Amino acid sequence: MARAAVFLDRDGVLNQEVGYIHRLEDLQLIPGVAQAVRRLNEAGWFCCLASNQSGPARNYYSIDHVHALHQRLQDLLAASAGAMLDAVYFCPDLSRPEGGVVAAYAGWTTWRKPNTGMLVAAAWDHDLDLRRSVMVGDKATDIDLARNAGCYGILVQTGFGDRVLEGRYQHASQPDYIAQDLAAAVEWICTHLVPR
Repeated sequence: MARAAVFLDRDGVLNQEVGYIHRLEDLQLIPGVAQAVRRLNEAGWFCCLASNQSGPARNYYSIDHVHALHQRLQDLLAASAGAMLDAVYFCPDLSRPEGGVVAAYAGWTTWRKPNTGMLVAAAWDHDLDLRRSVMVGDKATDIDLARNAGCYGILVQTGFGDRVLEGRYQHASQPDYIAQDLAAAVEWICTHLVPR
């Protein structure tokens, strides 16, 4: 039987929202995040990063820098609580009208949220059931992705979440649940849903 997954946005959900991260040391976990991911690990959820990361398309830094940031994220999760992400998916692409300038990454793609490419790829690669899965994010586009993929959508109030709720960022959204932070989102997930 296919497993259910918890898909996690990165900036503003797992680590502090500080804009584009040029220095590895500027990636810092939000308090309580490592313990929340560990709880998902122990409960049997497949934990998967699903994040738009357009820095390479904007020529802010290389694709290798994004991989290094994700290695630091995994290292911090492990060191803080013995937690881990089972898989990492990210989209470095951005169309030219949106600001993509590096030819290798300057184009439209099904992977960029709110398109479903990252989740569909993860489901194919790891035998996941998207209908029983959850997308946790701090942006309206994360909730749009959840809707487009047939997942549950949880909006956290960290990162840009508060601004989305106030109507000051992106657009209105209808999440299945609004959580103060990832720990509260995980509490809801573990109380209301089952991973298998």
